Amino acid sequence: MTPTCNPQRRALFAGSFDPFTIGHASIVERALSLFDTVVVAVGVNAAKTSATPAEERVAAIRRLYPPQRVEVVAYQGELTVDLAQRLGCSHLLRGVRSVADFEYERNIAEVNRRIAGIDTVLLLSLPEHAAISSSVVRELKSYNHDISAFIP
Repeated sequence: MTPTCNPQRRALFAGSFDPFTIGHASIVERALSLFDTVVVAVGVNAAKTSATPAEERVAAIRRLYPPQRVEVVAYQGELTVDLAQRLGCSHLLRGVRSVADFEYERNIAEVNRRIAGIDTVLLLSLPEHAAISSSVVRELKSYNHDISAFIP
């Protein structure tokens, strides 16, 4: 008997992406070997001040990828797992840089699986990207340092 495959495997990769770093890009590119489509969801948190408006973050990420494989949306006011279900995503996708990230993501993944039946795929960051975070890049930029090595 031949195994059957889901004809459309979609993963939702959500975050603030403020800014979208080479670490984020690496996760998306590696996930494209596992999923037909990766939906990058730029979260907007009204309680937080972002360095870059969501519309600009969405546009910047869209310029990086062919629209046939990577969709980019902004969202706010709903749980990530609810967005994933609404967009027909079969999995959530998360990047993990450290043991602390793993512990946090494992707990969230378990809650999401319990409330929505959606599994989370954790991809370990490449070693050369493990120290790169959006907050570090924002801080470097605030001190007028060149951040081009950290963003795609």
